[in-house]
Amino acid sequence: MKKVPHSLVCLTLIFTGALLFSFCIGKYPVSPAELAGALWAKARGAKLSGALEAVIFHVRLPRVLAAALVGAALAAAGTAYQCLFNNPLVSPDVLGASAGAGFGAALGILRGASYAGISVSAFAFGLAPVIAALAVSSRSRANPTLALVLAGIMAGSLFSAATSYLKLIADPTNALPAITYWLMGSLAGVRLRDLTFAILPVGTGLAVLFLCRWQLNIMTQGEDEARALGINTRAVRVAVVAGATLASAACVSISGMIGWVGLVVPHFARSFTGQDNRAALPAAMLLGASFLLVVDTAARTIAAHEVPIGILTAFVGAPFFVYLILQRGNRT
Repeated sequence: MKKVPHSLVCLTLIFTGALLFSFCIGKYPVSPAELAGALWAKARGAKLSGALEAVIFHVRLPRVLAAALVGAALAAAGTAYQCLFNNPLVSPDVLGASAGAGFGAALGILRGASYAGISVSAFAFGLAPVIAALAVSSRSRANPTLALVLAGIMAGSLFSAATSYLKLIADPTNALPAITYWLMGSLAGVRLRDLTFAILPVGTGLAVLFLCRWQLNIMTQGEDEARALGINTRAVRVAVVAGATLASAACVSISGMIGWVGLVVPHFARSFTGQDNRAALPAAMLLGASFLLVVDTAARTIAAHEVPIGILTAFVGAPFFVYLILQRGNRT
């Protein structure tokens, strides 16, 4: 029990370092002293140089906050899903939320919607496949968890096909490149007003997951054992799916499709805290936020043109996914 607080303190320090790193590193470097001075001047209402204020408060602040929010939410959703489905290879898009959000964003871009309109469309359609999966699984006589996963895969596949059709009919000079870039994930267009749109569903979803932490611990023992201990497994399943979907759909609506965070980060978090979700969930949030802060900083600095975040997370996630498969195979 003494290891858990120590681990969370270490992860908090890592997160603080990643936060400082993201603010200071970029095409326009800012020293920690300049950052502290700018924050203090802003708090006192003093004037700053135009360039420094623009870089810190109008460019980096929204991106840094968005990276931390998205990374924490996707990692928490992945942790919850891996426990709910008792499968370490599950990620937040298992029920089709990302595919639905991708279709919603593509539809918004095709119709010429504003950035806000695209975000709203992505969020609404991100919820749609999960709602459909819950409706289908509730009427199935098969194992409820298996039915939910299969229904989610079906719904996600339909929305992916619909997105492909929109790309087929999109204008190849304007709409198609915008859709393609959005689907690869980026925080370049995020502004503070976008964070105000996402913070309520993300906060609500994370609050639900926090309230279900100890039930998730029991659910990992199997549904029969959980029911024997008095857990309403259906209510917990619906609550966890709803919370994870709200958080992940809201994140995807402002950042695009960023994969692998919800798959990879929970495993690293559990290596710090163990399997107890009362510690693993906040650890995953801290580590996910730190991870995406570093990746986003790399995305905007390693090349002359910004690299989509989804490409960089795939370079980390894909090898780790192979490692997980091999490790599970060695245990059988």
